[in-house]
Amino acid sequence: MKNLSARLLAALLIVLVASFPAVAADANVSAATLASEAWLAEIDQARYAESWDDAAKVFRDAVPKSAWATQAKAVRDPLGAVLHRELKTARFTHSLPGAPDGDYVVIQYDTQFAQKAHAVETVTPQKDASGAWHVSGYYIR
Repeated sequence: MKNLSARLLAALLIVLVASFPAVAADANVSAATLASEAWLAEIDQARYAESWDDAAKVFRDAVPKSAWATQAKAVRDPLGAVLHRELKTARFTHSLPGAPDGDYVVIQYDTQFAQKAHAVETVTPQKDASGAWHVSGYYIR
């Protein structure tokens, strides 16, 4: 009986240790998704300058604030209001093309705008040194 209990305990520990990376990735995906939704709320309210302020450093280094506000307005305003947005996929990764290695979550939403019935928004939050998530990329197709 003792031997069986020891084996069960060992098996449980193996399962727990093996599942730790998945649990950590799930926690990262959840935190990054919350950050992306808060950031998208700013975009939805045409608060483009604020969205730049809240973006990741790599984002802010890539595009000046005034250019972001102009570009975002030119792309988003013609689409109209968001009628519906649904999480499609969210994938944790350490590597993205053209970006430094780090912790990222690539999130896609199926979105319906007033003037575009079907779009896919891709939002890519990045974890900073303090552990906070900030959007480092945003694309609509």
